[in-house]
Amino acid sequence: MNGATSLAPMLRKLRLWVDLGPAQEQALLDLPHTVVALERQRIIVREGDDVSHCWLALSGYCIRFKYVGNGTRQIVSIHMKGDMVDMHNALLGVADHSVQTLTACKMAKIPIEAIRDLSDREPSIKDALWIDTLVDASIHREWVANVGRRDAPTRIAHLLCEFGLKMDAIGLDPLNYELPMTQEQLADATGLTAVHVNRVLQGLAADGLIERVTSKSVIIGDWKKLAAAGDFHRGYLHLDRLKQAHQYRSYVRNHADFC
Repeated sequence: MNGATSLAPMLRKLRLWVDLGPAQEQALLDLPHTVVALERQRIIVREGDDVSHCWLALSGYCIRFKYVGNGTRQIVSIHMKGDMVDMHNALLGVADHSVQTLTACKMAKIPIEAIRDLSDREPSIKDALWIDTLVDASIHREWVANVGRRDAPTRIAHLLCEFGLKMDAIGLDPLNYELPMTQEQLADATGLTAVHVNRVLQGLAADGLIERVTSKSVIIGDWKKLAAAGDFHRGYLHLDRLKQAHQYRSYVRNHADFC
């Protein structure tokens, strides 16, 4: 590679799925794009929009969501650094869900035709993008099961575990982090009310499963207990390549094996 670019987080993510050669990696970094700084709570894609670009998260956090007939919304996924947050919309051409920033974000806007052209020329890149989309689908299935069949404490514990593992995958602390969501947003992600979310968080803290120094801090003292409470099993995230490459940080390896 001739040096990193703003698209380096995408490359690091796709390396989880496929071994790319130097030429393929440089081609990804050379994709045309525009870097945009966005404030928190900014809707960047609305359901029904014509879509010609894909948004890549470079920093910060964003969500995908859908409104329903009574005006409420369901958050269907949370995204962070390295995630291509609306590849689905871009490939379909018309957005079937909306995308919004949770925090201030830096995003890269990539023309979908450039991604199509590159993936047509480079089968390994097409494979990596395809696997990335399939992993998204796997996570969506888990979220459906979480909201549809788990009780309130299990839903919240499961979400906290998922967020922790995603933090670890981008090199941040999975056991001590700031959750960038209000209780109302957690309610939208778990099909609960904000009042119910507050009670559940207090209960998890009272049971010693998490500690909360601030309203958004999450400190996980015993990963295995929280994972058990959340019916959490990491397989659906398909991060085995990361584990095999020994890229977990030593304090995680020495703490307790992630489920």
